[in-house]
Amino acid sequence: MTRYKVTLEYDGTDLIGWQENRQGPSVQSIVKDAIEKFCGARVDVVGAGRTDSGVHAVAMTAHFDLPNEYDTNTVLRALNFYMANMPVAVLGCEIVDDNFNARFDCVARHYKYVVLNRPASPVLQKNRVYWVPRKLNIDAMRIAANKLIGNHDFTSFRASECQAKSPIKTLDRIDIIQNGNEIIFEFSARSFLHHMVRNIVGTLIEIGLGKPYDIDEILAARNRSAAGPTAPASGLYFMRADYANDV
Repeated sequence: MTRYKVTLEYDGTDLIGWQENRQGPSVQSIVKDAIEKFCGARVDVVGAGRTDSGVHAVAMTAHFDLPNEYDTNTVLRALNFYMANMPVAVLGCEIVDDNFNARFDCVARHYKYVVLNRPASPVLQKNRVYWVPRKLNIDAMRIAANKLIGNHDFTSFRASECQAKSPIKTLDRIDIIQNGNEIIFEFSARSFLHHMVRNIVGTLIEIGLGKPYDIDEILAARNRSAAGPTAPASGLYFMRADYANDV
């Protein structure tokens, strides 16, 4: 067996998310189908993150084992050939040590969330941003976001179906960048709770609209109902995963 590490780009608009199930096409099932068409083997594909339905990826790391060793360019071209009509593409491919695990070896995950803040609804960016027509107070959102950086109990920003053993996470970075009509939220952490980024963004947007949310009180409440709404999946992008041996 030979283990391959790949970098995937995908548009999650019409996908049920990363995880394979019987409800519709997933990133995992599309890649597994392409591998099976390429070499005849049905193998598991493990990703650095398990994105939800509608969430996109700029560079998702994944790994899988093939029964034979192939040139990495051959694997890349073959998978892209069999996924030609799918919203998934392989950007890079390399052979790695058999012990490498795209999920458990990841030391940092990076997400961005894109808000289109203008009166007109998106046309070219439909399904790729969260449209907020009312003007947002960037400074107020930044002040609130800074309170979330560090080690906290994020129960108030955790989905009810979250399966993580602990709600305590360390959020390394939240940057809020304004680029014309776009407001980009950038997040970095070793790991995130289910819907954590979208729940934080939803809360920060409410603060940006002038709603009286207090981050310290939300964290102390340890109750999902204390925070703001969940922002739509359309604006969320998995940007990249970091590993200890990355140069």
